[in-house]
Amino acid sequence: MVNREENNQIEVSASELHTHQKIHSLREPAIRAAINTLNLPRGSYGLDAGCGIGLITHMLSEAISPGGYVIGLDLSADFVIYANNQLEKIHSPHGVSFQEGDVNSLPFNDHTFDWVWSADTLWPGPPETGCPSDDPFAMVKELARIVKPGGTLAILFWSSQKLLPGHPLLEARLNMTSQATAPFIQGMNPEQHILRGLSWLRDAGLGEVKAHTFIADVSTPLNDSIQDALLVTFNMFWGNSENEVPQDDWNEFNRICRPESPDFILNNPDYYAFLTYTMFYGKVVF
Repeated sequence: MVNREENNQIEVSASELHTHQKIHSLREPAIRAAINTLNLPRGSYGLDAGCGIGLITHMLSEAISPGGYVIGLDLSADFVIYANNQLEKIHSPHGVSFQEGDVNSLPFNDHTFDWVWSADTLWPGPPETGCPSDDPFAMVKELARIVKPGGTLAILFWSSQKLLPGHPLLEARLNMTSQATAPFIQGMNPEQHILRGLSWLRDAGLGEVKAHTFIADVSTPLNDSIQDALLVTFNMFWGNSENEVPQDDWNEFNRICRPESPDFILNNPDYYAFLTYTMFYGKVVF
C-alpha cells in the first residue's frame, strides 16, 4: 500500500479546495474581527481545532506574533497534508504547524495551550451527516481540558446570511430546505443548535462567558474573488434544493443565481449582501 504522507501526495478534491478558498474571501472580515476581539496575547501558544486547509490558522498566528505558535489540527489527513505543503511553499515567518487529530479525543495533555479556537467545526448533529458528535457539551469539555487555567476557549459559527436582496420571500423559502438548515434536523434537541453556545460553555465550567456576532458585507462593484465566493455560497446553501421548493421558486433561483442568466443578481449595480459569524468564548477556570 502506498503511504500518501511519505510520498507527499494530496487527495483533497478540487471542489473541496475551491469551496474553502473561495468562501474564505467572503468570510475573512468577520473572522478577523472575531480574532481581534479575543486580544490573544503576543507570544502565546494556541490550537486551531478543525483547521481545514489552514487559512484561519495563519490569521491566528499573525495575531500572536512575534513569538507565538499555533498548531492547526484537523481530522482529515488530506487537509493536513495540503496545509503543510502550502506552509513549505509560503515560508511563513510565523510559528505554525499542522497535524491530524480528532476534536472528540484531542492528542494533547491537560492544560497545554494558552488558548483554543475552533471555527465551523463543532456543529452538533447526527454522525451520518458528517458532524463530529451530537453532544456539544462533550466537545466543548474536551477542548477546555487542554486550555491552561485562565486561558481562552472560543468557538465560532457561520450564523446567518442575506444574499438575495429584493427577493426576501424566495430567500426565506430556500432557507427552509434541509441543505440550508443542515445539520439541524426535525426532532433534534434545541440545545444542539449552534446559537445555544453560551450554555455549552457554561455547562463545561467556563467563566466570563460571552457571545458576539460579526458581520462581513459586500457591495458592488464586486471583484472576481467575491463573485466566485458568492456563487459557491449560493450553491452551498441552495444548489441541491430543487426537490424541496415549488418549481416556480426553483425557476426563480436559477433565473437570478446563475451567471449565464441575463437577470443574474450579481450584475445588479446596487447589489448588497452580508453574512454573520457568531462567537462564543470564555475563560477556563479549573
